[in-house]
Amino acid sequence: MAALFRTEMVKQWRRSRTYLVLATTVVVPVVIAIALKVNPPTVRLTQGPLERFPLFVTRTGLFLPVVALQFTSQFLLVLIVALFAGDVVASEASWGNLRAMLTRPVGRGQLLIAKAGSAALMALVATALIVVTGLVVGTIAFGWHPLDVPLVGAAGHQSQLRVVANLALASAYVLWSVAGVGALAFLASTMTDSPSGALFAGFGLYVVSQILNNLASLDPVSFVFPTHYQNSWTALFVGNGPTRNMLHGVLLQVPYVVVFGGSAWWYFRRKDVLS
Repeated sequence: MAALFRTEMVKQWRRSRTYLVLATTVVVPVVIAIALKVNPPTVRLTQGPLERFPLFVTRTGLFLPVVALQFTSQFLLVLIVALFAGDVVASEASWGNLRAMLTRPVGRGQLLIAKAGSAALMALVATALIVVTGLVVGTIAFGWHPLDVPLVGAAGHQSQLRVVANLALASAYVLWSVAGVGALAFLASTMTDSPSGALFAGFGLYVVSQILNNLASLDPVSFVFPTHYQNSWTALFVGNGPTRNMLHGVLLQVPYVVVFGGSAWWYFRRKDVLS
């Protein structure tokens, strides 16, 4: 199993697409840092705490990865997760490799677990790159200072250690909050030979969830949509720590992952790929 997983990871790192995708996660924090350095934001009374996040960066570079996460979690990171999850099986099928792999003494269940694990690890690497790049660039541009923002709605004073700890927790939460999207893309990847089709299946779930979640008439049932608690992690920086909504957000992804992941397992073990 370990050898199979290593093989899958080697495949990921041999693809130019992987480096292109990961390069974007490095570029985004750099561009944000340059923009905030050249044109620092100003405070407006109409701004809420979340809208003041870019202003916090000018107080401490430790907050740059927070802003980078805030921006990328709304589109780029979701797309990256869907890309890795949707490509991992479908691309093998489109190249004809999947048929050859299954003629060897490799269990379908083991192969599926290895591929799901490699996709999850690549998504984790992408998230980590956003955060690490943000920390490095932010520290260089704005310094390594505690967060001390005397603004209404902000968390007041946070030491460097607390900001970094909250950042690690926020990163894990952001990645897990799109686990349902990744699981659907992975399911679609087992059902189609088109990686782009699997990608858009996962990303389509995200778009539909966002639309439905913003319809006032659906407020009573909006808590079931996979993106409903997506931004709850921001309470770590404008509140007093993890909230109940974050717990709800963690639990919300479980049924999506179980249903979509279980369906992928069931379908792939019965799929005719040798005909």
